[in-house]
Amino acid sequence: MAFVITSPCEQEKAGECVEVCPVDCIEEGKDMFYIDPDICIDCGACEAVCPVEAIYMEDEVPDEEHEYIALNRKFFEDK
Repeated sequence: MAFVITSPCEQEKAGECVEVCPVDCIEEGKDMFYIDPDICIDCGACEAVCPVEAIYMEDEVPDEEHEYIALNRKFFEDK
């Protein structure tokens, strides 16, 4: 299971999450950041520093944000 970045990140892109990630699994997209679920080690460092509270453990993503689970995965599949 990995962390997922959700809608509050769109257009915000603060970037603190990238700076604290020990495995460099967060990449910048056009409108937001994305977490590579295959690299994420579930440490939670990104969640703790996100100023807009956009980052959740995959199984804790709010129902209205579930589409972001697939969007995060798709971002890395399309690379």
